[in-house]
Amino acid sequence: MTSYLCEVGYSDTLKKMDPDHLVALVTEVIPNYSCLVFCPSKKNCENVAEMICKFLSKEYLKHKEKEKCEVINNLKNIGNGNLCPVLKRTIPFGVAYHHSGLTSDERKLLEEAYSTGVLCLFTCTSTLAAGVNLPARRVILRAPYVAMEFLKRNQYKQMIGRAGRAGIDTIGESILILQEKDKQQVLELITRPLENCYSHLVQEFTKGIQTLFLSLIGLKIATNLDDIYHFMNGTFFGVQQNILLKEKSLWEITVESLRYLTEKGLVQKDTIYKSEEEVQHNFHITKLGRASFKGTIDLAYCDILYRDLKKGLEGLVLESLLHLIYLTTPYDLVSQCNPDWMIYFRQFSQLSPAEQNVAAILGVSESFIGKKASGQAIRKKVDKDVVNRLYLSFVLYSLLKETSIWTVSEKFNMPRGYVQNLLTGAASFSSCVLHFCEELEEFWVYRALLVELTKKLTYCVKAELIPLMEVTGVLEGRAKQLYSAGYKSLMHLANANPEVLIRTIDHLSRRQAKQIVSSAKMLLHEKAEALQEEVEELLRLPSDFPGAVASATDEA
Repeated sequence: MTSYLCEVGYSDTLKKMDPDHLVALVTEVIPNYSCLVFCPSKKNCENVAEMICKFLSKEYLKHKEKEKCEVINNLKNIGNGNLCPVLKRTIPFGVAYHHSGLTSDERKLLEEAYSTGVLCLFTCTSTLAAGVNLPARRVILRAPYVAMEFLKRNQYKQMIGRAGRAGIDTIGESILILQEKDKQQVLELITRPLENCYSHLVQEFTKGIQTLFLSLIGLKIATNLDDIYHFMNGTFFGVQQNILLKEKSLWEITVESLRYLTEKGLVQKDTIYKSEEEVQHNFHITKLGRASFKGTIDLAYCDILYRDLKKGLEGLVLESLLHLIYLTTPYDLVSQCNPDWMIYFRQFSQLSPAEQNVAAILGVSESFIGKKASGQAIRKKVDKDVVNRLYLSFVLYSLLKETSIWTVSEKFNMPRGYVQNLLTGAASFSSCVLHFCEELEEFWVYRALLVELTKKLTYCVKAELIPLMEVTGVLEGRAKQLYSAGYKSLMHLANANPEVLIRTIDHLSRRQAKQIVSSAKMLLHEKAEALQEEVEELLRLPSDFPGAVASATDEA
């Protein structure tokens, strides 16, 4: 580790605003080369980006000015006219922040601009270090922390590994800024070996070993105790069992996990006595197990989902989508939810009678939310998970009504990236619940409803735009353009002339127009074939029709 001396003269104001000399460190590199500044938190990313831009000279505004204007316009287009005020101020200088608060479209656009050199500086969180290929001439770590946690060696290596990628750049530098109190820990951080890699198969219980066993039995890869144990010995966990297992043996963990699946009603155990001494334990998947397996439901929640769907059948409210949305709000996001009680109360008070009925069925009252909003003591016990899940359902319900992530983000005071992740998670979980219900006859009433809801959550646009967005290359903005131009169905697009489309639709290239038409034709053809098969199936004489066997015999 070497210390770095910054030679640039600093005024008293600049020293106060930038005690770490970040402005000097980045201006040695940008705008001709790229730079990444890793920050401990999302808010810090935005603050640092703005602070740096305040002290950059006006010359930076001239560097690739036209391209930066295009980036701003593209961000406005994907945000339906909305643009983050921080990005509006920083992008003209070639600077942007990068964290999970951005939507996926925003992240993709900014990453492309950085890769092409239009943006030269990202202030980012540690999430950028893993998975996104964005190298830099200089990488600066503002502090040896991720949130409140001290950096691990592998995290540190991931971050500094962005500097000077082979084949992309010949030089790479990394700078770690630290305080005196962290000096000893940092010395250990940069000198110690990487942390060992261990299997988490047993630690992630329901997502790990139990899901693996259910899949083995469901796919009939291994269906008896000996075969399952033999399979476990060949896993990464099996290889590390002597290191990882202190109190129990691999055999005991295998038996316990299978017992858990049996007690949950996901598999059934059959004991076969081959002889007086030899006993074989075979397992087969139950209906609930197959539903969980086909729906890829986290086994921690499969019985809760079954109970919620069963309870929903007793009084499913169909006048509003809210009840169905609640049933498809992902369980794993509930624990991360911290409702803003004033917003919750405001939304609750605007519910229609049907929507209030949904809340009543779930056991959440307006008086409870009102007391939480006013900070009053609450004696009545209410299920916190149900309350939080209903709050997330309100967010999703607003999204389907208003379709704008920006509007809903402001209404619920949530980062737009979080709102989008919630929407994506709900669309995925809705599809999982649909497959779950398809395997259980008692839930047939949900199937058609879930098909429609999954579509709405996937596209999150007005219903009339959904058929157009099934076509490859047609996103919300393009679907609105096509709909306004009179192309209101798949048939319209399949029969469109690409040359007419180019003249009618703004910013549509010939290649895109041809792709839209050919994709629409292919989709239409697939739908026609599916309908033809359905017609043939309806007209075919059922195999169990009385007298059908006798007729066939007579003809022979």
